[in-house]
Amino acid sequence: MHIRDRIEEQLPEWRERVARLKKDHGNFKIADVTVDQIYGGIRGVPIQVSDISYVDPTEGIRLRGYTIPELIDILPRRRNTEFPIAGGLFYLLMANALPSDEEAYQVEEEWRQYSKVPDYVYDVIRAYPMDTHPMAMFSGAVLALQSTSKFAREYSEGILKADYWKHYLEDSIQLTAKVPHIAAFIYNRKYRDGKMIDSEPDYDWSANFANMIGKGENPEYRDLCRLFFVIHSDHEGGNVSAHASHLVASALSDIYYASSSGLNGLAGPLHGLANQECLRWLLGVLNYFEGVPDPDDLREYLRNELDSGKVIPGYGHAVLRTTDPRFTVQMEFGERHLPEDTVFQLVQRVYGVLPDILKKTGKVKNPWPNVDAINGALQHHYGVKQFDFYTVLFGISRILGFTAHAVWSRALGKPIERPKSLTTGMLEAMTAEHTAPAL
Repeated sequence: MHIRDRIEEQLPEWRERVARLKKDHGNFKIADVTVDQIYGGIRGVPIQVSDISYVDPTEGIRLRGYTIPELIDILPRRRNTEFPIAGGLFYLLMANALPSDEEAYQVEEEWRQYSKVPDYVYDVIRAYPMDTHPMAMFSGAVLALQSTSKFAREYSEGILKADYWKHYLEDSIQLTAKVPHIAAFIYNRKYRDGKMIDSEPDYDWSANFANMIGKGENPEYRDLCRLFFVIHSDHEGGNVSAHASHLVASALSDIYYASSSGLNGLAGPLHGLANQECLRWLLGVLNYFEGVPDPDDLREYLRNELDSGKVIPGYGHAVLRTTDPRFTVQMEFGERHLPEDTVFQLVQRVYGVLPDILKKTGKVKNPWPNVDAINGALQHHYGVKQFDFYTVLFGISRILGFTAHAVWSRALGKPIERPKSLTTGMLEAMTAEHTAPAL
């Protein structure tokens, strides 16, 4: 069954559930907001409903209810490969149903049909100076596709609100089809002297990206791309990139505007750039010790770093209170394929000693590694050593999540998002009234 038909089949029930909650429990209070939370970025305050994904503090991200290990096990994959094809994941995120092999490959086939990128988009990328960050090129290229939006065209001519989602879905399929080609073009222009490689018709979406950046002959790297694009695809709706994309789409900006805005959020050093900071730190440690240090030397080094006020990148998480399953599945990949790699060995060694050190400080809620602690190390091993491109890899995957959220937001008729702001004076008055002594 096509994604569109699967969504249409479910919509009456979903719309009824939402309407019932609003009608019967519209005044039910979910959470109180404190002054600390207002000034602290609304961290942890429930402000959205996200049925696409949810971060469980002990099990990690769940995509449509499935944990990362479950997804790796049950999603369709190609014969003699380790990890699922992205078409199956996209189907699950969009259609809220586990795909058959046929349904997963139907997505991959649609992507093949819509994969050609207009020449003017490549011209936009070429117009950027060579020292431009690849995320700016990526976001600009996605935005340049806006003129192809089916939703924007149909909306200007007048369409039923109940049908918005159908055109968002069509735009989403066409955008995601082109994303690997755009990203590969940027990589080749910046790092391979403009040498381009055509897509391979027999490869799936993820493997084709590996092929187009000159690494298609390595089956391990093709599988690493499959793994990477599955595990980075979504992470609830409240993180910067997902929320930025949702916010822009809530104004009925089309999927190209919304996805470009999400990529812009992802480009920030407090969000998507974290993976390159982790690898930079690992390489710095290797340089300091001229190799992988023994556990005692590393333990002393880490304590000194923490005592001097520095942060060890890749450890801790706003929600998780356990080792990120996305870290674990990549660690298992490394143990199978690159056990002799010194950067990977350092990742293992840090994992072996740092959590206990962090726990003893009593200052961290989660002393365990997150996904950023390892993914740069794996890319580095296979020759993708350009740090500033790692966020583009992240973005390729995350667009799968952006688009799924946008389609379902339109399908369920979610309104434009418009939270209320207060002034400092208002807060001072409210808190003074609250703490006024009793007469």
